Amino acid sequence: MDDASPWVLAIDDLRFSYPDGRAALHGVSLSISRGEKVALVGPNGAGKSTLLLHLNGILRGVGSVVVGDLPVIESTLPAVRGKVGLVFQNPGDQLFSPTVFEDVAFGPLHMGLPEEEVRARVDRALRQVGMDGYADRMPYHLNAGEKKRVSIATVLAMNPEILVLDEPSSGLDPRARRGLITLLDSLPLTMLVSTHDMPMVRELFPRVVVMSEGRVVADGPAERLLGCAELLRVHGLEYP
Repeated sequence: MDDASPWVLAIDDLRFSYPDGRAALHGVSLSISRGEKVALVGPNGAGKSTLLLHLNGILRGVGSVVVGDLPVIESTLPAVRGKVGLVFQNPGDQLFSPTVFEDVAFGPLHMGLPEEEVRARVDRALRQVGMDGYADRMPYHLNAGEKKRVSIATVLAMNPEILVLDEPSSGLDPRARRGLITLLDSLPLTMLVSTHDMPMVRELFPRVVVMSEGRVVADGPAERLLGCAELLRVHGLEYP
């Protein structure tokens, strides 16, 4: 995959089993083009989170995962993790520093960037998520919606090629959820978002990928797939 490729992510025949022998992915193939915003939906246990953890090498299965022009292999992991901005479901898994600034600066600092560039990236990322002015705040004093925004800022500071989010609206009250939807709509990035929030899917994502039992069972325009009541019913999804 070279720079001229339309794909920012290409997964081919990806298979993965956990150490206890439970098979979680059964030959998943998926490509996402630059600028696409794609929703990944399916019931609990479908393999969605397992798939996301392969995109920056946290999990390593059998098959091919390519991000930009880099195959996800041991030697490319530092570069791949700069390209894939993975936001976990629980902000507590992402925010661990005494201040918001230090959390957002963590990635750029470990890229070896000079202090001036790190500060510029932190300022820009916090501004993108509407959290400018929060740099000196303590993350554990923030509310759920603010923590989610800072979590997103920590990956935006890395200038990723693709933003990957796992259940981003989980645990948010209606106001924070609406703010998150507005934020995601405003970001000019390729996105892959795993979610059970079907109304958000209908509003934000032109393309939907449905997973079930470790397989991609449907992939197409949101308008068509979300209008298929039988597909949604069979795979435990609510009509939005």
